[in-house]
Amino acid sequence: MEKKIMLGNEAIARGAWEAGVKVSSAYPGTPSTEISESLVKYDGVYAEWAPNEKVATEVAIGACISGVRSMCCMKHVGVNVASDPLYTMSYGGVNGGMVLVAADDPGLYSSQNEQDTRAVARAAHVPVVEPSDSQEAKDFMKYAFELSEKYDTPVILRTTTRLSHSQGLVTLEDRVVPEDKPYERNPAKFVMMPGNAKGRHIYVEKRELAMAADGADMPINRVEMGDTKIGVITCGIEYQYVKEVLPSASVLKLGLVNPLPKQMILDFAAKVDELYIVEELDPIIEEQVRSWGITCHGKEIFTVQGEYSANMLRKAVLHEELDLETPAQVPARPPILCPGCPHRSVYTVLKKLGIHAAGDIGCYTLGAVAPLNVVDTTICMGASISSLHGMEKAKGKDYVKKWVAVIGDSTFMHTGVNSLMNMVYNQATGTVMILDNSTTGMTGHQDHAATGKMLNGEPTYAINIYNLCKAIGVANVVEVNAFDTVELERIVKEETARDGVSVIITKSPCVLLKGNVFPNKCVPIPEKCKKCGMCLRPGCPALTKNEDGTIAIDETMCNGCGLCKQLCKFDAIQTEKK
Repeated sequence: MEKKIMLGNEAIARGAWEAGVKVSSAYPGTPSTEISESLVKYDGVYAEWAPNEKVATEVAIGACISGVRSMCCMKHVGVNVASDPLYTMSYGGVNGGMVLVAADDPGLYSSQNEQDTRAVARAAHVPVVEPSDSQEAKDFMKYAFELSEKYDTPVILRTTTRLSHSQGLVTLEDRVVPEDKPYERNPAKFVMMPGNAKGRHIYVEKRELAMAADGADMPINRVEMGDTKIGVITCGIEYQYVKEVLPSASVLKLGLVNPLPKQMILDFAAKVDELYIVEELDPIIEEQVRSWGITCHGKEIFTVQGEYSANMLRKAVLHEELDLETPAQVPARPPILCPGCPHRSVYTVLKKLGIHAAGDIGCYTLGAVAPLNVVDTTICMGASISSLHGMEKAKGKDYVKKWVAVIGDSTFMHTGVNSLMNMVYNQATGTVMILDNSTTGMTGHQDHAATGKMLNGEPTYAINIYNLCKAIGVANVVEVNAFDTVELERIVKEETARDGVSVIITKSPCVLLKGNVFPNKCVPIPEKCKKCGMCLRPGCPALTKNEDGTIAIDETMCNGCGLCKQLCKFDAIQTEKK
């Protein structure tokens, strides 16, 4: 059999393909994005980007009800968006198998919180499988479809950043496509009116008990008996750390982390002297184990925050620390917008005008940090518009004239549209700035409903954001080049002064988009430089100071956006053709 080194995300996609999945829907979100980008390359699978995770889940539900294997993919906070259909589908069950892939982010490498999907799954009564390496990522994905169909339930495959983005050797197998399940009308199962849902809730509780009882016989749960002085219950990537630090310990490795195989755990705990529960984030396993009267070590010696490591376990369990030299101190390198980013010019104008921004999720969140310091709030996808509305209703029209909501084009299509409709419906006052860079920039430049391309690269109808805003009743909508700071300043002043809803669409493509050509470069003229530092205020990394205080521009970084030239009042910067 062929073997290949794969990212965890690539292996998940491979497992789905081998399992015969036919429909996949997702919204990009680190660390899950590469799953869909890998899956779309396989024949026999329809894979798409959806506007948001709720829609993606509902697409997968529809496909599964029709009788085929389906999936949806998202990061952990996307599960919040998807929770409405997920909770209900847990009651309804499946026809063809359905798997929701949720990528958690311990350590918050690119997320606004550190929530644990297992907690959501417990509340939703949805089983969870969790692999510990790339091979298991592929194998567990296939097994998840089997569990889904056997127990009539959607299944969550939980991964984490470390697993998603680490590589491992994977044995490739052939694709096996099961026959489509026949569709039979069954309102009692799929129409979740109260009367039907009551009966399905009883079924769900029985299903969980059955899965827990069957857990000992599932191949994804296994006992590795060794020295019985120390026993460890673990799952996911943490298993790798346990095997490195405690190679001789007895280990119960759980692949099914919800529901837990109670009897299997009780039997294992009885065989060891000291029991440790090693799980990242919340004490999901630990609390259940303790509730069964089992004494164990858990979060009192381990952390509930961030990623685990072999050294952390070594210190907590063995009370050892490696005698390592203190690493050299690396200078702080705060995140910053790219040279030529259109968001920088927008924030430069807002800062000049003394305007606060209610922020959203995307690259533009960096408007919160120095030297821009414009974004005051960031909550979740689409919240910029809704929170601005809340401010106006709390403090009045005049208050929000010193505020704007900033949101990206992809985020606007995700959940911003609903929030804007709410402003129109409830006769609000406030200015929404849609920072349209023609991509989902933060997650690696994925397309969306307004870009004109599908996940597979095929051209499609591009929703016109200007027309969409007009269609939902926004009377004042204006488009402007993000780099035309003079015109942008005029428009911002005009629109924020209105007693009503207005939308400003700043249009300029992301500098990192493929095919985006920059014909110009910015060149300093030292003899004209007055050393005032105005050009440095937006924090473009291409600009630095010479020893004499004049400005230097790194031509390898400069994209020739011209923002620095516009800010210079002494014509000490000019643009030239590259």
